[in-house]
Order: sequence, then structure tokens, then C-alpha cells
Amino acid sequence: MRPLLVSVVVCMAMLAGCSSPRASFYRLSADPSLTATTARADSRPVIVGPVTVPDLVDRPQIVTRDTSNEVTLNEYARWGEPLRSSIADAIAGDLALLLASDRVAPASRAIADANAWRVRVDIQQFESVPGDAVVIDAHWSVRRFGDDNALDGRSLVREPVNGSDWDALVAAHSRALASVSRDIATAMGGKGVK
Repeated sequence: MRPLLVSVVVCMAMLAGCSSPRASFYRLSADPSLTATTARADSRPVIVGPVTVPDLVDRPQIVTRDTSNEVTLNEYARWGEPLRSSIADAIAGDLALLLASDRVAPASRAIADANAWRVRVDIQQFESVPGDAVVIDAHWSVRRFGDDNALDGRSLVREPVNGSDWDALVAAHSRALASVSRDIATAMGGKGVK
């Protein structure tokens, strides 16, 4: 009886060692600490999108940079939705707080409105270095539908990662996007867009 029990325990231990790790899924979020920084002259809706991202990071796996030339695709740390959608959601949430408006939405959930301001964001760099920093280089424009006049800007943000886990890395990206959103909101409240 004892040899059978030992065999069962050994088999269970081997099976436990053979199981693969579970994937974890992450999403970017608005920074809840943001407060309105500018008074808007109008209450036109703001639609965030389209958002573009580099091909290297446009995938379900979180891509990290290990050295200057080496990147890693982590099969077990994944985005919970397409990165473009997650960035649009985070920036829309940030702008809603910064502009003190409930009329800000990502393009995927916005109602078409010819008077809406459209915010286009082209992410040129979306770099992740675990335990160190994230870098976002975003070119953005704000314009009214059908209007050729646009307010263009660029935000280059380096945000430290406060920890060595995936939560800390994703939180740093959310903070970096909040900085991008601040630049957009400041421009919208300034002379360019009223």
C-alpha cells in the first residue's frame, strides 16, 4: 500500500511540474488623480481615435526591450484588448477628467457628430523596460470633422517603472499616457481649439 501511495504522490508532483503557467491579461487605464486643468469655451464632444501603434507592439503579448537590440514577447503577460483600443480608452478617460467633460469617448464607442473634435494619436514609440522605465513618443492632432485646420503636437514621455512586476509596467504606461493627455488638453484649452 505504501509503494502505491508513494507512486501516486510522485506522479502528482510530476504532473504539477508539467503544467504551463497561466496567462495574465492587462489593460491601460485613465489616471484617476487627474483634475480639470483648463476651462473649455465650448462643450463639443471629443472623439479619440484613430490610434496607431508600431507593428512591433501591435500584438497580444506585452513586448519588452531587454537590451538595445533585443526584445521579448511574453506569452504569459498579454494585453486584454488590442493595444490601440486600450490606448484610446485611457486617453479618452484622461481627457474626460482633464476637460471636466462627460462628452469624451474613444471612436469605437462614440456617436457620430459633425461638430465633434477628433483627436488622432500616432504612437511612434511604445517601449517597455521592466523594472526601469517606459517611453512613449506620440504625435497627435486635434481637428473638427471635415476641417483642414488642425492643432498638431508631439509628446515624448519617459516614465519610471515603480516595481519589477507586470502591474508596475502597465501602470507606468498609464501614467505616461496621462502626460500625453495633459499635453492634448492644454492645447485644446489654449488658442488652438475653442
